[in-house]
Amino acid sequence: MASLLDNIAKPSAVVLQLSLVLGFIFVLLKVAQLYQERKKIIKALEAFPGPPRHWLYGHNHLVRRELGSPRLSLSVSWAEEYPYAFPRWFGLLPALVTHHPEYAKSVFGRGDPKSPVTYKLLIPWIGKGLLTLNGAKWFQHRKLLTPAFHYDVLKPYVTLMSDSVKVMLDKWEKRNTQRKTMEIFQDMSLMTLDTIMKCAFSYDTNCQTQNHADFYIKAVYDLTYLVVQRIRTLSLSDVFYGMTRKGHQFQEACKLAHTHTDKVIKERKLLLCNEKEREKILKKRHLDFLDILLCAKDEKGVGLSDEDLRAEVDTFMFGGHDTTASGISWLFYCMSLHPEHQQRCREEIQEILGERDTIEWEDLGKMTYTTMCIKESLRLFPPVPAVSRQLAKPITFSDGRSLPAGLFMNIFAIHRNRDVWEDPEIYDPMRFSPENSAQRHSHAFLPFSAGSRNCIGQQFAMNEMKVALALTLLHFELAPDPSRPPIPISQIVLKSSNGIHLHLKKIR
Repeated sequence: MASLLDNIAKPSAVVLQLSLVLGFIFVLLKVAQLYQERKKIIKALEAFPGPPRHWLYGHNHLVRRELGSPRLSLSVSWAEEYPYAFPRWFGLLPALVTHHPEYAKSVFGRGDPKSPVTYKLLIPWIGKGLLTLNGAKWFQHRKLLTPAFHYDVLKPYVTLMSDSVKVMLDKWEKRNTQRKTMEIFQDMSLMTLDTIMKCAFSYDTNCQTQNHADFYIKAVYDLTYLVVQRIRTLSLSDVFYGMTRKGHQFQEACKLAHTHTDKVIKERKLLLCNEKEREKILKKRHLDFLDILLCAKDEKGVGLSDEDLRAEVDTFMFGGHDTTASGISWLFYCMSLHPEHQQRCREEIQEILGERDTIEWEDLGKMTYTTMCIKESLRLFPPVPAVSRQLAKPITFSDGRSLPAGLFMNIFAIHRNRDVWEDPEIYDPMRFSPENSAQRHSHAFLPFSAGSRNCIGQQFAMNEMKVALALTLLHFELAPDPSRPPIPISQIVLKSSNGIHLHLKKIR
């Protein structure tokens, strides 16, 4: 009996040993492959001069040493020092940072996927929507969502934007803004969130006037804060992060946000399925983002699944409120520094509106100089300072330098390149006059990215910036607080580590 068992055990032991040997060989081959790929990347990066790095920390120790804004100013200074592009080492992980229009054109003209390192942290919250998808599914979603940003759909949003801005201005008028400065980013963020809720859900939260108006609003704020904190501390492991206190907070906030979105989608579906109710609803109000998503169908008559619907609504919420709040806040700061441009915008708006205190769709296209001022502030302070891609195949740039597949690339949106912009540090709206715009490189101005993956909501954002600036300049003069200049810092969107403080002098 014992010999029989021995005879059975021997082949099993041989199979196990063989499996271990084959597994070990596979691991060695994989390590060798990764080593060769890394060697190829390091060799290619030698063609790009850059700041000295530590063999282990890369450039992380330089960035961390500079707490807050200098993290961004350091990148800006490197961009000024090294023409076209420079290597940026995140510990042992390399990336190439490019800030030249020709390089940006080469990258954005391809279909490379977004870098998964940062974006994967957002998936538990916003799911797999336009921001995080790649490939054929991204293309399908983009095609289905494009009608949601048609100008016919955007038209009624102008009234909703105006209503939200007026609530914010009413709050400011009740405060004593004459004698003391006021931090505007928090109010701006609430205002843009209020607008998004109205446009996406036809849902009035009163979040600007009531501190804890809605659990969903709080969840959105908590999620934004937690994602930023996780990126800053490089807590990339889902397993370890899920075991931390902040990880538990993130999971709970995700549940709250998803519960709300699922509930709204379910209720809207029931209403839209009933033709009579659908007609009543659409007669009473504008067609909102969710209505359009629910009605969207591809050429086979297939719409978005509930999971896809939630992902796109949550993506719209994430991408549409803090980015626009950033753009408007930095625009107001630029206006405060340049009273001559501020006054010229005010006069243009007064001429367009006359005695009216409301803004209509047709007014937006007439704001020529105001639009130039907005674009110049976006050049200096783009809401998203950089976007990232992972090269799916090798690339060769116009100057002959090449990079292999697999490398991460960061495309910097803050352009201070003196080959492209004359006196780039100066605020000059005339850069965006029709004559100068026609002569500029197509990829010199990238606040909304470029190529097929450009920001689908850029017109929505530009409209909101115009409405906010126009109504504000009718009621207030903006002046800076010299004792508290803002310190730019990249926290997914461009913010200030010490807030954006302005004097607001009431006009009428």
